Amino acid sequence: MTDTIFAPATAPGRAALAVVRVSGPGTRAAVLALAGAVPAPRRASLRRLTAPDGGGIDEALTLWFPGPASYTGEDCAEFHVHGGLAVVDALVTALADLGPRLAQPGEFTRRAFQNGRLDLAQAEAVADLIDAETAAQSRQALDQLGGGLSRRYDAWREALIESLAVLEAAVDFPDEDLPQDVAARARPHLTRLLSELHGALADADRGRRVREGFRVALIGAPNAGKSSLLNGLARRDAAIVTATPGTTRDVIEVPLVLGGYKTLLADTAGVRETEEAIEAEGVRRAQAWAAGADLRLWVVDGHASDGSWRFARDMVQPGDLCVMNKADLLESLDGGRARAAALELGLEILDVSMKADGAAAVRSALEARVVAALAASEFPAATRLRHAESLTEAATRVERALAQVEPELAAEDVRLAARALERVSGRVDPEAVLDRVFASFCIGK
Repeated sequence: MTDTIFAPATAPGRAALAVVRVSGPGTRAAVLALAGAVPAPRRASLRRLTAPDGGGIDEALTLWFPGPASYTGEDCAEFHVHGGLAVVDALVTALADLGPRLAQPGEFTRRAFQNGRLDLAQAEAVADLIDAETAAQSRQALDQLGGGLSRRYDAWREALIESLAVLEAAVDFPDEDLPQDVAARARPHLTRLLSELHGALADADRGRRVREGFRVALIGAPNAGKSSLLNGLARRDAAIVTATPGTTRDVIEVPLVLGGYKTLLADTAGVRETEEAIEAEGVRRAQAWAAGADLRLWVVDGHASDGSWRFARDMVQPGDLCVMNKADLLESLDGGRARAAALELGLEILDVSMKADGAAAVRSALEARVVAALAASEFPAATRLRHAESLTEAATRVERALAQVEPELAAEDVRLAARALERVSGRVDPEAVLDRVFASFCIGK
C-alpha cells in the first residue's frame, strides 16, 4: 500500500457540504499543495484550496490525521467543501493531478483492516451501519463495530486453545508424570463449547433477517383481499385493486418498519388453476416467494363459495397467520372449511374486514410476530452467511474431536475448529475472501 488514494465520502449531487477523503503516504504533500500548509493534527482549519494550475477551488475546512492514529492507520486528510458539483469536481481533478488515485469501493476500510485498526467483523459492521435503515439494524451494526461479535468468537477460540493445550500435553509428553486421564479432561470443555456453537447456529438466521429484513408473503386466492391488505399495511396504494380476478400477476414487494425492524412485505398473484401463461408464471413466482418467506399471511375470503381457498392451502406452514377477510359479511360454508383447515394447521386466525380498517389489526399482530422473531437480550453470533459457515465448520470439527479415540487426531480437529473461528475476525482469511467482503462497500469508505 505505497500509493495514495482519495474519494468523495458524501453522496453526489447538490448539497450544503461535501467531504473528500485522502489516505496514504502522499497525503501530507497533497494537503500542502492544495492548502498551502498542513493544519495541526485533528483540528479543523479553514484553508483556501488552490489547484496545481493556480485556479481557486474553494474555502474549505481541512483536517489532518497523521498515521497511525487515523481511520486507515495511514496519514489521512479530509476536505470539507461546499457541496456544488463544480466545487467537488475541481477538488477531485486537482487531487488526481497531484498523483493520488481514486479509491476502489471499501478501500479505506480495507486499509483500516490491513493496518490493524479494525478486524474483519468490525469492517463488515461499517458497511452494515451505512446501509442501516432501521434502529434495530443500526444497533446490531454498532455492537459489531464495537467488537461485540469478535469478542464472542475470541472467547470460543480461547476455549478451544485451552482444550488443545491439554490434548497436546498428552501427545507430546507421554512419558512424563501426567495423570492418566489428561486427554479426557478436555472433553467437558469441548462438550460445553459444542452446545454453545449449536445454540449460536440455531440463532444464526436472526442476524440475517435483521440485516436484510423479515420476509412476509401475502398468499391466497384471487380477489381474497391480498392487495387491499397490502395497501392498508403500507398505508398507501402500492398495489392495484380491482374486482377482476388475476389483476396481480407478479410479486409486489413493499418495505415496512415494524417494531423497529425492517420487514419486506410481498403481495403475490392469486393462486388458482389457470392455463393462461402469464398468470401461471405469476402463480409459480408466488409459490417460490412464499416458500422462502419467514412468515405467510393466508388471506381467505370468508364469504366466498367457490372453493378457491383450497389452492393456497398447500403453501401454508404451521405457525403462519390466517386472515379471514370480509368478517362484516356472513361466513359461507367454504369460509368455515377454510377456518377449520387453518385451525388444523395450527394457524392464528384474525377475523377482519378491509372495509373497516382490518389492516390495523393485522399490522398489530404482524408487528408482534416480527418483534418476537428478531428481538433478544443479545445480538446474534452470525450476521452474514460466512459467519454461519465458520460456525458450522467449527461445530463439525469439535464433534469430530469428541468422537476421536486418539488424542493426536482430536488435537488436529480442535486446531481446525479454532482456525474456522479465526476467519470471522480475518486472522486467516485469504485474499479472495477479502475481495468478496469489501466489494459491497461504497466508494469513499
